[in-house]
Amino acid sequence: MKAIFLDRDGVINDNSKHVNRPEDLIIYESAKRGLKKLYDAGFTLFIVTNQGGVELGYITEEDLNKIHKKLIEKLKPYCQIKEIKFCPDFYRKSECRKPKPGMILELAEKYNIDLSQSWMIGDMDTDIIAGLKAGCKTAKIGDAYEKAHINGRDLDDVAEKILSGV
Repeated sequence: MKAIFLDRDGVINDNSKHVNRPEDLIIYESAKRGLKKLYDAGFTLFIVTNQGGVELGYITEEDLNKIHKKLIEKLKPYCQIKEIKFCPDFYRKSECRKPKPGMILELAEKYNIDLSQSWMIGDMDTDIIAGLKAGCKTAKIGDAYEKAHINGRDLDDVAEKILSGV
């Protein structure tokens, strides 16, 4: 199985202010278009997101789960998100917090994903590093990062490039 692993904040939704409640969630239109293209092309979609605000006390896991439930619901007309993994750690040394590849590797094992045929898409260098460590191809949104396989302005742009074989 080939998969797309996506960071959440800044890739799928606006993060100009912290998303600590479901009503704070604003999904980019370009993300909806890009997710639909990738899903329709046969990729299984996963979200892997650092959510250090849980450890820091800005948000509870219960509220985070409500945000993710709303996200999945809002994206249903465009795609199906197979699973959302989040790392609640900020200061704690853990294997899940990107740039470590723990969340990707855990999902790959659980769902028998071929990482060499899969992509990690993010807007931070740490997302790209996690993807590379996991053995994925990588796509960076926003400011270019020389280690990424693809750089693009938004998720729709990156999806086009992935699907065109750039």
